[in-house]
Amino acid sequence: MTLVEFVAGWISGAVGLVVGHPMDTVKVRLQTQTRYKGIVDCVVRMYAHERIPGFFKGMSFPVLSIAFSNSVVFGSYSNALDYLTQTQYGQCSKDNSSNLAAVFMAGCFSGATQVLVTAPSDLVKVRLQNQMRGSLGLGVGADKYRGPVHCVAVILKEEGPRGLFRGMGALALRDVPCYGLYFLPYELACKALTESGKQPGTFAVLMAGGIAGVITWACATPMDVVKARLQMSGAGGPVYRGVLHCISVSLQQEGVQVFFKGLLLNSLRAFPVNAVTFLCYEHLMRAMTSLP
Repeated sequence: MTLVEFVAGWISGAVGLVVGHPMDTVKVRLQTQTRYKGIVDCVVRMYAHERIPGFFKGMSFPVLSIAFSNSVVFGSYSNALDYLTQTQYGQCSKDNSSNLAAVFMAGCFSGATQVLVTAPSDLVKVRLQNQMRGSLGLGVGADKYRGPVHCVAVILKEEGPRGLFRGMGALALRDVPCYGLYFLPYELACKALTESGKQPGTFAVLMAGGIAGVITWACATPMDVVKARLQMSGAGGPVYRGVLHCISVSLQQEGVQVFFKGLLLNSLRAFPVNAVTFLCYEHLMRAMTSLP
């Protein structure tokens, strides 16, 4: 089952990443830079200076790492839920409904286990997404990072191994509770849209995955802003001493609304990305586990 979950996790995660990456790039720019007046201004200026490839900056590294990350998320959630309730994760419409508290706890556990995997790749993604041509970036010229591998090499040289985990505390504060919320509404919505004793259909999985994504990212956005700013700290962005210092400085300089930057984009991106991710995962798991 480990290999099956790994393959299903890689494919479903990669598909979801490709669908949502352009909006994620715009979201990161809005969260870490003050030059943009809003979503439309950011999109127009990005397209004018960087064309379509600019919206896909930083995507290659997450695609490569999403295999392990997604398999850790779904695998750890499945095993934790099995341990807590003696019911395995598979089809969300089983009659023996999982205890909601156990679903939340298993989701939190899955978020905690994947933070170490996600932290370096997410840092590289954010650094590359913020890189703009010439003097347009936050002190990061076009030749600062030539790609994900070069970005890792530069970070190791300038900041040491610890530099790859910059912002990991904020990432943990975002992902641990939010992965609990991620699986909880998915289970509830999927069961509500599926007849008892039957496997969830395409519509049920799409809607449940989309709803789970929107709820999760609505709750995750404030800490997502802090995480992105810490990841850019010292690399063209303001220097922060930690999570609390970042929150304090951001609040003083931009007001409470700063923590909701990218909320609309996160919500718009979350529905299709997570709908597609869960749909791919469910169907791949059914197909591969039914093979002789």
